[in-house]
Amino acid sequence: MNYKYIDTHAHLNLSAFDDDVDAVAAACAAERVAIINIGTKKTTSKKAVDLAQAPEHMFAMVGLHPIQTTPEYHSEEEVGGTAFTSKGEEFDVDYYRDLAKSKKVVGVGECGFDYWHNGPETYEAQEKAFLQQIAFANEMDLPLMIHTRNPKPGEESPTGRSVYADVHEILKHNAKVPFNVHFFAGTLAESQKFFAIGGTISFTGVITFAKDYEEVVRNTPLELLHAETDCPYVAPVPHRGKRCEPSMVIEVYKKIAEIKKLDEEVVRLQLIENAQKLYKLPHEDRS
Repeated sequence: MNYKYIDTHAHLNLSAFDDDVDAVAAACAAERVAIINIGTKKTTSKKAVDLAQAPEHMFAMVGLHPIQTTPEYHSEEEVGGTAFTSKGEEFDVDYYRDLAKSKKVVGVGECGFDYWHNGPETYEAQEKAFLQQIAFANEMDLPLMIHTRNPKPGEESPTGRSVYADVHEILKHNAKVPFNVHFFAGTLAESQKFFAIGGTISFTGVITFAKDYEEVVRNTPLELLHAETDCPYVAPVPHRGKRCEPSMVIEVYKKIAEIKKLDEEVVRLQLIENAQKLYKLPHEDRS
């Protein structure tokens, strides 16, 4: 497939797409959009790998999301999608090692810390799973997909520091592979600390309707940026209110170009190159 765009963080492996995943994938192929589906636990990691087996434009990551490390109920309002109860999985390295035998697996994650959904008492479980996945990524020589979420307004983090400071500290001392901090919502200074230790950052459709991220997008070197949807969440303008789909990543590309005052084609080609470099994707004809 000669893809023109890459959604570097999608979730066609979640229940929101159970009824029409094949149709959505086909629509993305028609738009020449490649997709990396990201695992959040055992079942969704396996589904990401299964979805990637045949289509040329589909890839997968395998891992354990921090909110899946403890048994808690997550409401529809809380997660912005279908409500679910996490079982409190531990990272089963043998299981994930078996999944990672697939050549379509291009990374580990998403992993990290989530202080928004999970309380301070879950910190140790989150930290254990995070460290295990870093070690696994080092072993497999695969990049990491990092999840970060600060506490709700007025609430304290388990460490008294921002989630970005905590994640940076762990990556700095443990990661031997590159990484991407997805759905970045930190400061320019925080982003620069990640760049200094081999990281990149990515943005979703939120940048099409919120100005909070523009300083970071504007001041980040283009070669350190990625575009994603995090679908089925946060559909970009002009699709607000709809289920987000990977093809909508095109709007994220356009907005990055607008914010940085760069030609859309220059941005498109560089973002493809960024993803190919980090995730060792096939170098397709990008014309």
